[in-house]
Amino acid sequence: MIPIKDDIPSRSSPLVNYALIGACALGFMVQVFGGSEAALVETYGLIPARVVHPDARIVVRDLVPRRTFFGTQLVQAYRELPPPRVSPWLTLLTCMFLHGGWLHFLGNAWFLHIFGDNVEDRLGHLGYLFFYLFTGIASSAIHILSDPGSTIPTIGASGAISGVMGAYLFLYPKARILTIVPIFFLIQTLILPAPIFLGIWFLFQFAQGVLPVTSMEAGGVAVWAHIGGFVAGLILAMLLAATHRLGPRPTQRSWED
Repeated sequence: MIPIKDDIPSRSSPLVNYALIGACALGFMVQVFGGSEAALVETYGLIPARVVHPDARIVVRDLVPRRTFFGTQLVQAYRELPPPRVSPWLTLLTCMFLHGGWLHFLGNAWFLHIFGDNVEDRLGHLGYLFFYLFTGIASSAIHILSDPGSTIPTIGASGAISGVMGAYLFLYPKARILTIVPIFFLIQTLILPAPIFLGIWFLFQFAQGVLPVTSMEAGGVAVWAHIGGFVAGLILAMLLAATHRLGPRPTQRSWED
């Protein structure tokens, strides 16, 4: 499902949300055009085994081309990562500003654009910044707990954005989202209540995390980071509401506005 827009207006310009999207764009551009993407990801990406055992040798598996009698084939090769140039704990934060490809970056940027402005509207600029970073770090911590021995570098803002979506669900339970839904070969445009859209998204993540047949952890998709970020964002928004630290809710607009 691809969200197009919602029916919740923002009362102020989402300056921090724009800045976060820009920071992710800058990090991705450095990856693409910096000439050393693999080294950058292995340095600033989150490697759970390195965080849990910072002094241990980290051996990773690569697929490298090798010429054989039958032509060029991809074979497994193992190599040891060099010692980290930054604290492994810092990578819980830095991994949020790197991405695994254009679709990964554009998808995250679009979801943050759709949901982040309304959350920033209720939390305020500075509060939203701390909220985003907190849920991102929390999602990284959940990923480490889910697979502490993993040597696969994890990158992306998905965990923090999942936290934003969790907060959105609590803050705007009556919101509606114009959504593109591909059904087999047909492309349908539907208006879905926010709990339906976000509930389906969460259940999809949960199914990937708990069902061995659909689990994508081995493919580098940190679904438990998504789940952890979503739950962290939902709980934190509830705590902020209970302590009266939220701004007023904007008036919901009609689709004709």
